[in-house]
Amino acid sequence: MRVLLISPNTLTVPYPVYPLGLDYVAGSIGPEHELARFDLNCASLDELARLIADFSPEVIGLACRNIDNTEAGAPKYFLEQLHELVLWLRARCQAVIVCGGSGFTIMPEAVLAALEADFGIIGEGERFGLLVEALACGDDPAALPGVLRPNGPVRIPPPWPGLRQRRMAPLPQVAFYAQQHGGMLNLQTKRGCSFRCVYCPYPHIEGRSHRLIPPESVAQTALELEAAGARYIFITDSAFNSHPGHSRAVARAFRASGLRIPWGAFFAPLAPESGYFALMAEAGCKHVEFGTESMSGAILRNYRKPFQPADVFAAHRAARAAGLHVAHYFLLGGPGENAATVQESLTAIEELTGAAFFFFIGIRIYPGTEICEMAIQRGQITADTDLRQPVFYKNSAITRDEMEALVVRQARGRLNWLVGAGVDQVAALVARMHAKGMVGPLWEYLAR
Repeated sequence: MRVLLISPNTLTVPYPVYPLGLDYVAGSIGPEHELARFDLNCASLDELARLIADFSPEVIGLACRNIDNTEAGAPKYFLEQLHELVLWLRARCQAVIVCGGSGFTIMPEAVLAALEADFGIIGEGERFGLLVEALACGDDPAALPGVLRPNGPVRIPPPWPGLRQRRMAPLPQVAFYAQQHGGMLNLQTKRGCSFRCVYCPYPHIEGRSHRLIPPESVAQTALELEAAGARYIFITDSAFNSHPGHSRAVARAFRASGLRIPWGAFFAPLAPESGYFALMAEAGCKHVEFGTESMSGAILRNYRKPFQPADVFAAHRAARAAGLHVAHYFLLGGPGENAATVQESLTAIEELTGAAFFFFIGIRIYPGTEICEMAIQRGQITADTDLRQPVFYKNSAITRDEMEALVVRQARGRLNWLVGAGVDQVAALVARMHAKGMVGPLWEYLAR
């Protein structure tokens, strides 16, 4: 069959992101099928129309990476654009349209109905290869675990047990990211998240148990990315160090492989073992992005975080001592937040020297999360509330505007304190620096 995979994501803040998920979807498709890929970050709809006319796809896989940008202060909603793209595709070909991805998996029935696609894949995209085989054989794809048709039953599949094979996009598409926009390509070292944060859908998307990619295989993929032109690698794991032993093994494999390009990752600010961040630095790590969320012990407990402020300070000091660039991400406005807890965080942040700070105010409610159940119990939403449109947790003790005012007052115009519209302004600055050939996320320049 002729299969076309499309990445419709055109979000460029803070920078364009290579569609890693489509690599694994492409890797699931057997060699007997013809495969084409299209990335709307790299090319126009006119070019897509020409590809469809020339290729005549029989199956189209459409990635739904994000439903919205999760930003309460400046929300952007993406499903309407995706629906328009589905209608645009329908007008130009008769292909079976299949959607999937992390955004789809969060609320599959609602998203499938909104997009009017033929099928959806819940969970990991490797099941797309089985769907293509079913169509080729004349079988019903909806009989497969995790495959949903409109108005059909929802069956949440177990984590994908089969082969995970990455098949990169054609070089011109890779070059868009590798030779421009900071030279960044991305890499996955494991799937699954063992944390139990009240607001996060990651365990629903990937499962709660770690499924580790062998460190030598991770390092080999990193070398392949370097050979493809990458000048920086970002590890996309929800938290690279959520399995400390595996992250150390990956770092040692990077070092042994001779990888020459720098890399960065998201980390949980867990108190590290002695020498942990020194090993990361020796293996080429340059940027540590901590998902800190709050510096109030009470709020961290409410968020079900596996760390406390003392751990954050320990992780911060260790990363800085290893010579790494450090950023902290904060998520204000959850259960129990008030003016005192916000100020507690802001006062403690002053002690996290030499870092960049990103503030997100307001917590997006996703189905299946504990905070969704809290919002239902407190009468903020009902079980029938349509959560496709962004809905944020409401805190009776403090408003979003009041929280932002406290952050802005504490920031005193410092460039390394970023909240709301300031993030977009810095993204524009980073884009100009990337255009001059600088690589990586570059937020370290704000902390100087």
